[in-house]
Amino acid sequence: MTIAIFCILLAAIMPIVCAGLAKRGKFGIPRSQGGYDNLDPRGWLERQEGARKWANNAQANSWEALPFFGLAVLSTHMLVGATLLANVLAVSFIVLRSLYVYLYVTGKQAARSGVWTLAFAANVAIFLIPVFRG
Repeated sequence: MTIAIFCILLAAIMPIVCAGLAKRGKFGIPRSQGGYDNLDPRGWLERQEGARKWANNAQANSWEALPFFGLAVLSTHMLVGATLLANVLAVSFIVLRSLYVYLYVTGKQAARSGVWTLAFAANVAIFLIPVFRG
């Protein structure tokens, strides 16, 4: 398994971590007192505000980013094989996406958008490796 393919696993775990951040500290508290509602988890998350809401939004964005990242890594591996550049870019993507989640949850929107752009660019670069190596 290459580092880049392992990064797909990390990218798949990232939205689950975001969901945990959104729900943190609310397990075991009765629903009537604002605790986590496992009968209606999506409705409960939609009613949250601040960092909990932002963590849930980061979760949704992480799910949205996952297919493109996975396809970019797998396509590159299929067409040109494992490359150092693909591994470096994949690790960069994971680091940038982790920073993105942190900035999202802490309410730093301007920086978050810049980091999102860099992570997207890393993903595009992974996808384009076969164009320049083939």
